[in-house]
Amino acid sequence: MPAKITRVYRCSECGYESSRWQGKCPDCGSWNTMEEAVIAQTPKTSAAKSAPSAIYSGAAKPLKDISAKSSPRVYTGISELDNVLGGGIVPGSIILAGGEPGIGKSTLFLQAADKLTKENRVLYVSGEESERQVKLRADRLALGGDIYFLAETDLEQILAAMENLKPAFVIIDSIQTVHTSLSGSAQGSVTQIRECARLLAQFAKQNSCAIFLIGHVTKEGSIAGPRVLEHLVDTVLYFEGERHSSFRILRAVKNRFGSTDEIGVFEMGDSGMNEVNSPSEMMLGSRNKPVSGACVYCAVEGSRPVLLEVEALVTKTAFGTPRRTATGIDYNRANLIIAVLEKKVGLPLFDQDIFLNVSGGMRLAEPAMDAAVAAAIVSSFRNKPPLENTVIMGEISLTGEMRHISQANKRVFEAKRMGLDRILLPASNLKGLDNHSGVEICGRRTLVELLADVFNK
Repeated sequence: MPAKITRVYRCSECGYESSRWQGKCPDCGSWNTMEEAVIAQTPKTSAAKSAPSAIYSGAAKPLKDISAKSSPRVYTGISELDNVLGGGIVPGSIILAGGEPGIGKSTLFLQAADKLTKENRVLYVSGEESERQVKLRADRLALGGDIYFLAETDLEQILAAMENLKPAFVIIDSIQTVHTSLSGSAQGSVTQIRECARLLAQFAKQNSCAIFLIGHVTKEGSIAGPRVLEHLVDTVLYFEGERHSSFRILRAVKNRFGSTDEIGVFEMGDSGMNEVNSPSEMMLGSRNKPVSGACVYCAVEGSRPVLLEVEALVTKTAFGTPRRTATGIDYNRANLIIAVLEKKVGLPLFDQDIFLNVSGGMRLAEPAMDAAVAAAIVSSFRNKPPLENTVIMGEISLTGEMRHISQANKRVFEAKRMGLDRILLPASNLKGLDNHSGVEICGRRTLVELLADVFNK
């Protein structure tokens, strides 16, 4: 029987399908993303319909009888990457990495491929760059590993090469450039990405081959086709940081085999992506004397404490409505802190433009940074710097009280290691603290008391 031709309209952002065109996607709410797609449905034989999946086979069995013994992880040789992955690569896993163009995705994974070749066979597939371009990058990075390279975008050819070579690790740069003849959609469409990722995941599970997929990002900063890819893969990694800055932060937003709280910090240099073992030194390296509008805060990313600066600029507005801008800080949380400062501290901020920023391109969401944000705003508004060598931590309630924060001991130890000897935190945290000699630790119950210690010792 001939193939049945069906025309549908599919959202390029989320994959929602409709029989007619619509200006706004009913599922994700995006405008002008419904694209026409032609689907050729070939009737399946009865044998094909009854054939089981190649990944899952065998009869159902009791869960208690299934062995939970896991395969040993494989270390990449890049400790920052291993930490983000939860301790190394799990054989048979599929990992998606996304980031803005030029942020260093290809460079980092080419370096990882070079280190993995010491004990494993690695295949690097490029759909964007030629053999010569990748070779020039490898020479610039001084890579000497025996990496197998393939410049191909046809998935069937890629799978054939993988079947023939039987590598332990495969890196595909990028998944948006790969296409399969099983789908009639255009290259880079949601349908093509979904089908290619599904077939690659099937190969990974069958052959215990770990596959890295490098993905493009949309103008909003998310991986193209996120609702399709993020459900198919085991781990999702995002690169953060300014493209024109040398520092990069690698963060896991999904990880079936580990924590999603860990981060990896890198510095882009002439020799590639270099690991930053002490992020606190990187974030505070250019800090000299205290200045107005900048306060030091100790964040905890996963199991790692990181000292950084919270910056604020408060200036009288020239318009009727003051502007509020927050970079690296949740915008709604920032407005909450501003409202508490107006109500409980008595600061007239209703006619002030307020700009907030976290140093180093970090993005923080933990409420323990509330006190540092409030102190930075007050410091800029009064044009008075905070006291030297002071670290400010604490969550602020709507009543202006200081709430308990987690992992206070770890934060205090990191501040002490970096030579900061004055810690301001909620009074409820004093009870569980260890004895930290040489450090002045002040616990305060309200925001007013804490701000008084920040500026008037």
